[in-house]
Amino acid sequence: MTEITRAKTLHQGQFTRLIKITQATSRYPERDVLVLMLGHHCGMRITEISRLTVADVMHASGKLRSEISMREAITKGCRQRCAYLASKPAINALEAYLKYRIERGIGTVVGSGPYSGLLPHQPLIYSSRGDGMSQNTKRRVLETGEEKAYRACDSLQAHVTRLYQRAGIKGGSSHSGRRTFASRVLATTGDMEAVAQLLGHSSIDCSQRYVDINEETICDMFANAV
Repeated sequence: MTEITRAKTLHQGQFTRLIKITQATSRYPERDVLVLMLGHHCGMRITEISRLTVADVMHASGKLRSEISMREAITKGCRQRCAYLASKPAINALEAYLKYRIERGIGTVVGSGPYSGLLPHQPLIYSSRGDGMSQNTKRRVLETGEEKAYRACDSLQAHVTRLYQRAGIKGGSSHSGRRTFASRVLATTGDMEAVAQLLGHSSIDCSQRYVDINEETICDMFANAV
């Protein structure tokens, strides 16, 4: 039987190194740091990140949303869920990237206006070409047996994997952020159902393949439960 290789989960020191090296070496550090933060701090898939719009993360007043609606149309499982912009590092990264776009007039209107002058229904994440990230159409079979098309941003997934490689993180890939997020939620809450809800899975069986917790953390969870 072929062994399934899973993306590496990161401890805090590795993630800190990943961010620092990305900031120092990326051609688009504001964008790339935000993509990494949304994976590690919000549990988003790379393709979901690539399909977010400005209006998904910002009110017309210019204030950031604390709750991001992951629309059915952009999720791999074709199931709506919410992601929460609660961590300060993720908020700072989003603010820095939006400032970068506004200052350079990327996807903006002439003069001031709603959404801090950004076009609300344009992609949040822009490519080096100055437009949205390219998407590939794929098909999957849902739990109901229905076959449904979905989009996948293979180019951004490959780019993010290269960010891990550049930081010297062996086994890191575009899926590491989501796996690290799931493992941290379980370590903090001890609640696999919470992990499934935040990841957008219909059952905990699927979510169990995402978590990677060391023995010391497991012992702490049991100690806190009794």
